[in-house]
Amino acid sequence: NDKAEKSTTSVQGKYVIVEVLAEMATPVFPAETKETMAGPGVGTPREMGNNKSKTAIVTNAVITQSEPVSTVDGKVYGPVAEPMQSTKEVCLIVDDFKQFEYYDKNTDITLKYNLYIPKDYDPSKSYPLVLFIHDASGAGKDIKNTLTQGLGAVIWASPEEQAKHECFVLAPQYNVVTVDDNFNTTSDLDVTLLLLKDIQNQYSVDKNRIYTTGQSMGCMSSIVLMLREPDLFAAAMLVAGQWNPEIMGPLAKKDLWILVSQGDKKASGGMDAAVEIWKKAGGKISEAYWDPKATKAEQAENVAKMEAENSNIKYTKFYGGSHNYTWWIAYSIEGVRDWLFSQSK
Repeated sequence: NDKAEKSTTSVQGKYVIVEVLAEMATPVFPAETKETMAGPGVGTPREMGNNKSKTAIVTNAVITQSEPVSTVDGKVYGPVAEPMQSTKEVCLIVDDFKQFEYYDKNTDITLKYNLYIPKDYDPSKSYPLVLFIHDASGAGKDIKNTLTQGLGAVIWASPEEQAKHECFVLAPQYNVVTVDDNFNTTSDLDVTLLLLKDIQNQYSVDKNRIYTTGQSMGCMSSIVLMLREPDLFAAAMLVAGQWNPEIMGPLAKKDLWILVSQGDKKASGGMDAAVEIWKKAGGKISEAYWDPKATKAEQAENVAKMEAENSNIKYTKFYGGSHNYTWWIAYSIEGVRDWLFSQSK
């Protein structure tokens, strides 16, 4: 190829594309620690370092060419017995985000953030925006942590997704854990709201199509933001998290898609309690159990069934699973992502 990425056809250039097949292992927890590891709480072994979910980024790759490689014009190279070691890393999609900082003088907080700007951004047009908030294991000073810990940020900026839903993607990088299981929050979430308003002032963002999503801590943070700014978001995709059900009543009429795993007792239990409150408050709820190993066709059928019920709150539980497991599945479901973009204030 003439650039460092895959193509459906060979193109004359200086790159030979080698695709590494890496299977993602499902997190497995010892039986005696399942309950401890299940919830989305801050401070559990799972959140604070063990079993961190990271996308596979190959560094220092070593390749040995064992067979000849032919170019488009028929020239043959190799094989070469001497191993070749990589000297540069290109992270597709991740590298399409730009990195910035937002400073709030009232709190003295500097919030780092990643922003994906649509490739052919036109200020005369109006674009949706997806806010993604990472989980507690992503907290730290590396601004790109949130982009490499799973699909939650980068999926919206993929070429396939942008072709359907051209949008901005905002992925803050928090130095600290923004919420805890006792429902305490930091001022970083207030600064996030200020950042959102600043982005709207800088770019042509459709104020009727701003969405929030996040996993674990990010899910909890999204709920807090919705409660603080009820009219800001058009819809939310809430993954593997929960919040104090006693104060979640105001979200009863909001457009939400909640996804948890059956084995994640804290997230599923918290959302069960919230759903009961929303039902009493007049919310229209759809509930279903899904097979996490469903094919794309089966996923599409599951989504269609829930959408046909015309509910404003959709509550999906994956059979079995665990806390971290949830977001590997949730963000890969195309129909749920399509649903999010179909919502508007």
